[in-house]
Order: sequence, then structure tokens, then C-alpha cells
Amino acid sequence: MKKVLIGVDYNPNSEKVIHKGYDLAKKLGAEVCLIHVLADVGYYGMNYPSFMGYEGYNEMSVDLNVISELKEVARNFIETAANHLNDPSVSTHMADGPTASAILQYAKEWDADMIVLGTHSHSVLEKILMGTTASHILEKTKIPVYLIPIKEKDS
Repeated sequence: MKKVLIGVDYNPNSEKVIHKGYDLAKKLGAEVCLIHVLADVGYYGMNYPSFMGYEGYNEMSVDLNVISELKEVARNFIETAANHLNDPSVSTHMADGPTASAILQYAKEWDADMIVLGTHSHSVLEKILMGTTASHILEKTKIPVYLIPIKEKDS
């Protein structure tokens, strides 16, 4: 194992994923890259005509600067997360689009040997109806995936 790609979402539980993934990578003597995917927000700027009685965003002009600012906030987040590890060799990558596809595409480009992800506690019904990023990645990947269970505080 030479390269470990760690998927990071904007959630405080990501700290656990980052640390466990980083520790694993260091034990393997692997290079580390943190990836954060910003879902495609561009469609909010589309000016569609009224449909199904919904006026949508016709009356509201979405400032493209807002999208740029959102990307900058996300970039700052992932870079701060990497700096938190106090290891200048850790790299970062920002991607746009569907999360699973973006992670798989970059894993291939970067030639990752392993992907590290957190798995959130979703209900069985949620998983059946929409699946999860982790399950989509597991279905399509050809490299090992290390899953870290993330659960909300036990009640």
C-alpha cells in the first residue's frame, strides 16, 4: 500500500475518520490524501420556467459568486483538516459532483491503493431507497475500502 485516499465530509465525525485513516496509512508507510466532494450546486442557478405550479428560482437570481464562495469555504475546510494532522506530506483534493463518482474518479487518477470512508448510521429504509456513498463506492471500486463506523451519540 503506497497511497491512501481518505474521504472527508463536512461533519464533526469526520475527525474520527481522518485520524483513523491517517493512523492506518502511517502504519502502512503510505502517502495520504484527503478528498472532499462538494455536490453540484450549479443547477440552483438554472432559470427554468414555472412547472407543476412551482415558480422555482425564476424570481431569484442566484449569484454565481455564492457558488465560488461555497467552493472556497469547502477548500478552506479540507486544507484546515489536513493542517490539523501536522504532516506537510498530506495532500488534499477538492471535487465537484456526485460524491461516490467523484471519489472513485480521483482514486483512479491518483492511483490510490485504498479508500478510507466513514459510514453514518442510516436506517435500513434509507439505505434501500437511496443507498449510501460507501455502498456505491463498494459496488464500483476495484481497490480495498476501509470503513470506519460513525454513529451519533448513543441514546
